[in-house]
Amino acid sequence: MIPPPFEYLRPTTIKEAVAMLQQHGDAAKILSGGQSLIPMMKLRFAFPEMLVDVNRVAGLDSIDEAAGQLRVGALVRHNDVVASDVVARANHTMAAAAPWISDPLVRNLGTVCGSIAHADPLGDWASVMLACGADVVARSTTGDRVIPMSDFITGPFTTVLEPTELVTEVRVPKYAGRGGGTYLKLERKVGDYATVGVATHLDLDDGGGTITNAGIALTSVGPNNIKAVEAEQALVDHAPGDAVFAEAAELAARAAEPKDDVRGSAEYKRNVVRVFTRRALTTALEHAQP
Repeated sequence: MIPPPFEYLRPTTIKEAVAMLQQHGDAAKILSGGQSLIPMMKLRFAFPEMLVDVNRVAGLDSIDEAAGQLRVGALVRHNDVVASDVVARANHTMAAAAPWISDPLVRNLGTVCGSIAHADPLGDWASVMLACGADVVARSTTGDRVIPMSDFITGPFTTVLEPTELVTEVRVPKYAGRGGGTYLKLERKVGDYATVGVATHLDLDDGGGTITNAGIALTSVGPNNIKAVEAEQALVDHAPGDAVFAEAAELAARAAEPKDDVRGSAEYKRNVVRVFTRRALTTALEHAQP
């Protein structure tokens, strides 16, 4: 199939881009990597009247460190994260997830912020950002709006973004002291959606004996990416180790809402959540206690 006719707009500044969104509202869609939008248009699941191509907008393709945050611009491709020494140093969870994103073609063209804005419940990046406590920055003609990732996704393929807003970056907290994390993903074949994915993040106190902050988020086991809040709370203010990790893993498994499908039974997926959470927390601890 081919998409219905549409108008093509190509701004060169953020100001121009948000002005176009302000003018056209629901009729316009942002095009960055296009790895989600273009297939949906070809299948006529999406039929925007116009595309606002932001690929020539300057200043959106960088990964920077500022004010205790890792800032990932809207045109940063998945493979930019794979290759980034900044990410490898500042956030193990992002570094671990990036090579698992889809296939090489998608990693070369697709963007981190585009994936988050698409809000596919099978997407990996949303779980990473939930576990790490990230914020999404949306620009409109009235200025920036900083949205906690925990508030950003409201349902499958649905977010709090207004039609007049452009995601310009995602801000991920850097480790406050000793920190670590990882992302584990079970898939049937290269490029497949996750059967189960688990993102973890741990911050430890200066001595490394107490967990001061924890993040756990799950992919493909619910209608949205799931932030396992009770599992996170079970870790904070406790000494890291097998017993507390096992308790958190059990709570994460209870938070999952898997369904039977071609990738496995709900019971199987819940057990993968349990096993992966425990493994991922152990790896997070290894990173945090070099």
